[in-house]
Amino acid sequence: MATERLVVVGGDAAGMSAASQARRLKGPAELEITAFERGHFTSYSACGIPYWVGGQVAERDDLIARTPEEHRARDIGLRTRTEVVELDLPGSRVRARDLDTGSESWTGYDKLVLATGARPVRPRLPGIGAHGVHGIQSLDDGQRLMDTLRRTEGRRAVVVGAGYIGVEMAEALVARGYEVTVLHRGEQPMATLDPDMGGLVHSAMNRMGIRTVARAEVTKILTDEEGRARAVATSAGEEYEADVVVLGIGVEPRTALARAAGLPLGPSGGILTDLSMRVRGHENIWSGGDCVEVLDLVAGRTRHIPLGTHANKHGQVIGSGVGGGYATFPGVVGTAVSKVCDLEIARTGLRERDALEAGLRFVTATITSTNTAGYYPGAAEMTVKMLAERRTGRLLGVQIVGGAGSAKRVDIAAVALTAGMTVDRMVSLDLGYAPPFSPVWDPILVAARKAVAAVRSAGV
Repeated sequence: MATERLVVVGGDAAGMSAASQARRLKGPAELEITAFERGHFTSYSACGIPYWVGGQVAERDDLIARTPEEHRARDIGLRTRTEVVELDLPGSRVRARDLDTGSESWTGYDKLVLATGARPVRPRLPGIGAHGVHGIQSLDDGQRLMDTLRRTEGRRAVVVGAGYIGVEMAEALVARGYEVTVLHRGEQPMATLDPDMGGLVHSAMNRMGIRTVARAEVTKILTDEEGRARAVATSAGEEYEADVVVLGIGVEPRTALARAAGLPLGPSGGILTDLSMRVRGHENIWSGGDCVEVLDLVAGRTRHIPLGTHANKHGQVIGSGVGGGYATFPGVVGTAVSKVCDLEIARTGLRERDALEAGLRFVTATITSTNTAGYYPGAAEMTVKMLAERRTGRLLGVQIVGGAGSAKRVDIAAVALTAGMTVDRMVSLDLGYAPPFSPVWDPILVAARKAVAAVRSAGV
């Protein structure tokens, strides 16, 4: 029996999880694996970069789960600092370029995995490529930022964008002693929340000394005579001095290769796959991680939701398929958590804007409670917002902002969303209770009770 050839493009969570799972199912005599990674590192936690920058994680390598050498020891032919620049689908081969030497070569495959990830959004602005301007997506990006911080004598930072990365990087820079300004286009930071909940995040950022500027349209990065960033200008005519600029505008799927090869892409530009993570219409090509769109189980449509949790699951599913097994990835409900100082932030399901775009009629309920029994020492305030479908009472989404112990309660809502539960059914959930952990009525249940009342008041 001839040895099959697997080529993996991308060496982080999805790509190397797929390669490792395939190797567990098939030995080197059955499956030859070649993986290409454009950076220096593999199998690392990009989500941990802000905590390395902020000093909570001591060393960069603490974020690495498996090094290139460890992958090679498992009979995976990994080539780092090598970028795939062309897919030849009719010829079943890829063209790769060594980024250090510039040399190129073709590698044939029987099965192909595309795990090209995402890239930080870089708007086309004057000065966006200046020294001292950083987008944060890969560990190489994090290393370049750390190199800049160590070389820079000034202590002024501007973060452009106030999503998860922007907010987390703002906190990390404050921890390093920087004076931080966050410029964002929205009414409130954290556009992944509704504005009323984002306002709570705004207040917390102000309390920790982060200056936030809403509805700020960045027009250019101003540079000094050496080509280094010195300030960020906005359409309002304001200039914000900066010794370092961090882009936290978000990321977009890295799918130029797929687009050039004619692979199917969704509305967000991510690769479209079936439930087994095979690229639609292509029997021997799989894709996963931040370069794909996934099914939103609540809204019923595909979305680009770049998270490491999804990428690792995609890799397991892909590796099973490549190795002759069977697995599926049914979709997501959009669960995410973050923090600003001691304020925890969580969301799952749909925001009001998402529900409106999906054509859903809904009610909302917002409550403020405490994360433990109110009389228990250290009790902290916790706000929960819940969306429910107007006629049926089906849970549509939950947002949580509060003190320690608040964010992971979103997992209750994530399970309820996945199960298609109504808010009426949620009220009866048998959740754990003791004064150190929650009030007698957990805040999730209190919000569900209020949502039930809102559904009944709204009628049909």
